[in-house]
Amino acid sequence: MIKIYQTDLETNILSEINNFQKGCWINMTSPSEAEIKNVCEYANIQEDFIRYSLDSEEKARIDYEEDDDTVLFILDIPTREKERDREIYTTMPIGIIVVRDECIITVSLKTLSLIEDFALGRVKGFATYKKSRFVLQIMFKVSSSYLTTLKLINDETEMTEYTLKKSMQNQELLKLLDIEKSLVYITTSLRANEAVMERTVKIRNIKLYEDDEDILEDAIIENKQAIEMSKIYTDVLNSSMDAYSSVISNNLNETMKLLTSITIIISIPTLIASLWGMNVEVPFEISKYGFWILCVFAILITAVTVILLNKKGLLRR
Repeated sequence: MIKIYQTDLETNILSEINNFQKGCWINMTSPSEAEIKNVCEYANIQEDFIRYSLDSEEKARIDYEEDDDTVLFILDIPTREKERDREIYTTMPIGIIVVRDECIITVSLKTLSLIEDFALGRVKGFATYKKSRFVLQIMFKVSSSYLTTLKLINDETEMTEYTLKKSMQNQELLKLLDIEKSLVYITTSLRANEAVMERTVKIRNIKLYEDDEDILEDAIIENKQAIEMSKIYTDVLNSSMDAYSSVISNNLNETMKLLTSITIIISIPTLIASLWGMNVEVPFEISKYGFWILCVFAILITAVTVILLNKKGLLRR
């Protein structure tokens, strides 16, 4: 799908248009082959520039051609996907192609709320003809989206830990593992985005004005803050996982200890009954009270064993 937007130079109002025009913004969401070829022919760029952004495994980077002043920015943006009946946080690429003075192109695999904010005019100071600023504004919004995602991850972690304190369920433990995996994806993408943002200053093809430098600086600060938050959440989660592992191991040991003690208690009357059940002479075999004497004897020994095991804490969980 392709949508084309342009900001009017006089009124500064953003509107959607039907044809490619100089200074426009072309937003491509999971485009077809025909749409890719159409845009590439108009902008005179390589198709690979668009296809790179549609590769879910593509990492954040900058690619540019000095001959024609075309620059490709690829950033990783957080998203939520379903994996084996469970939802996890992961990242996906978003491509930003600055095509000389002609236009700017954004490419993504699916509709992003971040892009919709620009299309609906919710971003202050946005104009399609200010291409450098547009790139930096996207960088800032991407960095901010990571902070929002990390807060959601932290909330989910706290809810899962609260449930685990009540009862140890495999489902909750697996959820913590998914969160841990999400934090790895996010941390890796944040570091890649950081490299892209820091390299942006050095690119001669992108002209930065004083206000633009402030936006870039804010984006870098937000990104660094997200990296620190991600690291803290990862460390806390790892500590929690280690603690839960110790608790599970301790519970297993307590259960085995209790079962062993119960086995010992049960084996006492069984042993006595086995001895007096042999085809040999045994005490009380001719006494009419022999059975009751053995029962009382077995109960006494069992009671003594229970008392001793309880004193040593072997009957407690």
